[in-house]
Order: sequence, then C-alpha cells, then structure tokens
Amino acid sequence: MKPWPYPRWIAHRGAGKLAPENTLAAFRLGAQHGYRMFECDAKLSADGQVFLLHDATLERTTNGSGTAGELPWSALSRLDAGSWHSRGFAGEPVCTLEALSRWCLANACLLNIEIKPTPGQEHETGTAVAREAARLWAGAATPPLLTSFRPEALAAAQAAAPHLPRGLLLDSLWSGWEGFAQSLECVALVCNHALWDEALVEEARRMGLRQLSYTVNDEWAAQRLISLGTDGIITDAVDRFAPADPS
Repeated sequence: MKPWPYPRWIAHRGAGKLAPENTLAAFRLGAQHGYRMFECDAKLSADGQVFLLHDATLERTTNGSGTAGELPWSALSRLDAGSWHSRGFAGEPVCTLEALSRWCLANACLLNIEIKPTPGQEHETGTAVAREAARLWAGAATPPLLTSFRPEALAAAQAAAPHLPRGLLLDSLWSGWEGFAQSLECVALVCNHALWDEALVEEARRMGLRQLSYTVNDEWAAQRLISLGTDGIITDAVDRFAPADPS
C-alpha cells in the first residue's frame, strides 16, 4: 500500500448539519471542532466556474431555483446559501473551489473533492475540477483527493491531472467496479459504510485501495469500521466524534 497522508476523520460538507453545507462558514465550524480534513461537492457553472453544491438544483440549499449548472457564476454568486439552514447564517454565499482552497491552504487543512456533475456534464466537470484543483494546490505537500460516483468524471479528471489521487465512490457493489477502479488508477474506494465487511476490506487491500466510508453518524457504525481497520470515516457528527482520537 502506498503511504496515506490523510487523517481518518473527515467532516462531511464542512460541518455536517451544524452549518449550511458546502459554505465557508461550514468549513470554519468544522475546524473549530478539531477537524483537519473535509469533504465537499464541486460542480461547474454555465460559464466554467467550479463551485460547491451537492444537488443538481438550487432549491434545497439556496434561495435560487432551477438547475445550478445552467446559470453563470454572476447569478450563482448572488444567491443566499445560508438562510435555509438558520438565521445566523443568512446571507452566506455560494463558495468557489478557489475560495475554499485558499482557506484550506492557509489553515493546513486537507480536502476530499467529490466531483458532482450536472447530469450530462460528467466529462466537462471532471476535467474542470481536476484542472482547477491542480492549479490551486500546485506545490502543496498533500493534494486533494478527487472522488466521484461517476467513472466518466473520474476518467476525465485522470486525463486532465493524472498526478492527483482519485477514489471511486460506491453506493452499491455494481458489476465491474473493480475494473473501473483499476483502469482509473484509484488509490481509494469510498463506500456507503454498510457495504464494508472483512471480505470487501481484504479485496480493496489486495487491489492497493484505501478504504473510506460515508456518511457515518452513529457510534456503533464508527466502531465497526475502526475494528475492520478501514482508513477514513466521513461524518456529519463533527460535534460527537473527536477527530484527534487515536482510535
């Protein structure tokens, strides 16, 4: 296995559910709870800006409407991405990957960037996210980990920035995932935590893949994954799990 520079505990979308997801406010709050690695979702605006958003549409986490990737950054940048969560975060803007990179590098924090393309934009989004990540983290000691459920997006990222580490996201063990993980030269397998058992951990290790899990919010689930010897736990429960805990 290649050396693994990332910590076990990873804060989901910045601070889980304690702040508006994928905003700088969330990453700052996650850091206040001791987290030094974060997961975020990155997609592409209509005019090529890489920004953070999980959903294809804007309604759930902003005051906008419609498909996010169909709007230019000038429109996305004016949206309120905080009021939906609580009054204390009203006016929090949509965050670019560039803004998050500056914060991560200034605070010695690491990042897992999930490539989250608008449907039909897998290749363009994978290419843009990888190129932007390579530019923003050029010369950094530890680059971001790029992950995606979409092999097409990871293939585009591989072609655009082959030196950046990649991980395949799985919600089920669909037929042929092993071949994709190998052809994409992935360093990690990131699974729904319920998928992991001793056999899958052994198979991942045989393939040279680190084992990460999402989204782990219960003590029993975290302890099961630690007992299996897996490498990474992505959690919303940043106020309940202490990331500095050596266990």
